[in-house]
Amino acid sequence: MKNVNILIVDDERAIVDIMETVLRKEGFSHIDTFFDGESALASCERKRYDIVLLDVTMPGRSGLDICPFIRRTTDAPILFLTARTSDFDKLSGFAVGGDDYITKPFNPLEVVARMQAQLRRYLQSRQQNHQPSRIFKIGRFQLDASEATLTVEGRVSPCPALVFQLLLFFCEHPNRIFSKSELYERVWGEEMYSDDNTVMVHIHRIRERIERDPSKPQYLVNVRGMGYKLILPQGEDSGDS
Repeated sequence: MKNVNILIVDDERAIVDIMETVLRKEGFSHIDTFFDGESALASCERKRYDIVLLDVTMPGRSGLDICPFIRRTTDAPILFLTARTSDFDKLSGFAVGGDDYITKPFNPLEVVARMQAQLRRYLQSRQQNHQPSRIFKIGRFQLDASEATLTVEGRVSPCPALVFQLLLFFCEHPNRIFSKSELYERVWGEEMYSDDNTVMVHIHRIRERIERDPSKPQYLVNVRGMGYKLILPQGEDSGDS
């Protein structure tokens, strides 16, 4: 894990310096830092990053502006740093492709811990490419765990790492109901406290990809008062192919 490529983008030099210092003390050595969105985008076109720490508010193009373009170059975790704390701001960050949302001021050690948790999941997902093929064919979509690809009606659908991991979890446990807290613990690997927006946003992002009408889901449904489950079309088996 220590050999991963890390990208830090923030217009506050003090934040960039302290995060780089703490990360290097934790053993990470491949760290690129930028203070504006345009420079970060140019670097993403030249180099593959394994995790991105991205400020929301910057002069010129904001983190929310450039995140979708970074997402086109990588499925690596993107963690937003911001002083904005409203639910709307958090949902906006998830909607454009972010995987986590960290509000300022923050403890740098906590940020590093959250980065490491994201990296473990991401690297584990990449390692599946070296395992025997696991393909789930469900209705109009197909999920290939070994290739980390989602195909909907014959077309590959770009899928951020945590969205893919959540859908994979549902495919591995079809027709079972999971509460938001269970999903967070099983997929994110952390205990969920008061904010359940993260799970809801990722559920919505899955529906945008696999459902014909995300507002009237046929596959990933809500069971009122209990949680969510992935329904298999009648007569289908989601077992590995």
